[in-house]
Amino acid sequence: MIIIIQCKDRVGLVADISRILSEAELNIISMREHVDKAEDRFFMRLEVDGIADEIPLELSLTQILPKGAMISVNPVPDKKIVVMVTKEYHCLADILIRNNFGTLGATVLCVIGNHSVLQKICDRFDIPFFLIPYHEDKAVSERDIIFKIKAYQPDYIVLAKFMRVLSPQFVANFPNKVVNIHHSFLPAFAGASPYKQAFERGVKLIGATAHFVTDDLDEGPIIAQQIIPVNHSFTAADMVKSGKEIETSVLAKALHLVLNDRVFVYKNKTVVFE
Repeated sequence: MIIIIQCKDRVGLVADISRILSEAELNIISMREHVDKAEDRFFMRLEVDGIADEIPLELSLTQILPKGAMISVNPVPDKKIVVMVTKEYHCLADILIRNNFGTLGATVLCVIGNHSVLQKICDRFDIPFFLIPYHEDKAVSERDIIFKIKAYQPDYIVLAKFMRVLSPQFVANFPNKVVNIHHSFLPAFAGASPYKQAFERGVKLIGATAHFVTDDLDEGPIIAQQIIPVNHSFTAADMVKSGKEIETSVLAKALHLVLNDRVFVYKNKTVVFE
């Protein structure tokens, strides 16, 4: 059983939580906790062994925790996700392979694309693919996507190189439920052909960032990041290849953390228990 807690900090929280679990005859086999002193915020993830009714246990914890505490007892272990794509295959392919062999930590319910390029790979893995192109009226397209997503009721939505900016109205339907992956360059390059820009500038580091989507473009709470060195011997094509590999790796790591309830969001930051 997994228990996750986020609340205002105070003296004796760990002792009180441990007492409640002991009274329920639950043995703590893993406990991770963190206090953000600047925000006076307490975060905890527990793995416990034993059998207990989830609702009474959550009620007991609520009674001893500060008002407004966020508690989840034994969140659904088998998450469900919807994937959104455009034309790039590398992140989607990795997700579909992991899903096929049962190592993703979630079930892919469907894939939604604004181009049909990736339908064939979805067909090979027997995953429903829905083509919803973007029209001149963006709101209409997003309405259709939201309708399709809600029909599946996923736990999370994964943007596997979905190359469209989502509106605040879209994001508001799925707060802290949309995970995105994008490149990270030092220095940063925005707009079209970022790898070409990086090559022409002679960058020495490229990387990737996975984050939750908010109204601020690519500035949501960060889940995972990674960088790798490059040098003068790299061609633009080499940078693209390396960039795709690191994007795939970082998204896979981020999904592992999120799907295993190891990521806590508070304001625009995350606490990640790896």
